[in-house]
Amino acid sequence: MLNETQAWQVLEGVPDPEIPVVSVVELGIVRELVRNERGLRVVVTPTYSGCPATEVIAKSIRSALLAAGAGQVDIETRLDPAWTTDWINDAAREKLRAYGIAPPSGKAAVDGVRPIRFVPRLPPCPHCGAADTERLSEYGATACKALYRCGVCREPFEYFKPI
Repeated sequence: MLNETQAWQVLEGVPDPEIPVVSVVELGIVRELVRNERGLRVVVTPTYSGCPATEVIAKSIRSALLAAGAGQVDIETRLDPAWTTDWINDAAREKLRAYGIAPPSGKAAVDGVRPIRFVPRLPPCPHCGAADTERLSEYGATACKALYRCGVCREPFEYFKPI
């Protein structure tokens, strides 16, 4: 049976189904892992409560851990506290940028309070780094991303919205 360290290593290899260059651990979706007498209990918090990838993520986690010899794997979905882009680690932010998705900038919440922005902060282009960008659509391929275009290299890109 896997110990907790080994189980975390396995989970580091489980990609997010919508952004396969980052793992569910790097995105902060996996919140807790507990070893018990039967196997493992994994607590996940989806990026938002209606996230269509939640079932796929749970199945991928279970399959990876079972294949590694975890014994029984129980997946618990926890919606409170709600997931925030603050949980995305630095390695994942760099991977998002290299993949062509601008990572969320700044902190989404401070002590549970979101700052009010009167002038929206535009993300820099992940392709060339230019600050001259414009929003084309509030929604990209998924509800958690928006569509932007760079004013310098003219490349479109998605921006992972801070939530």
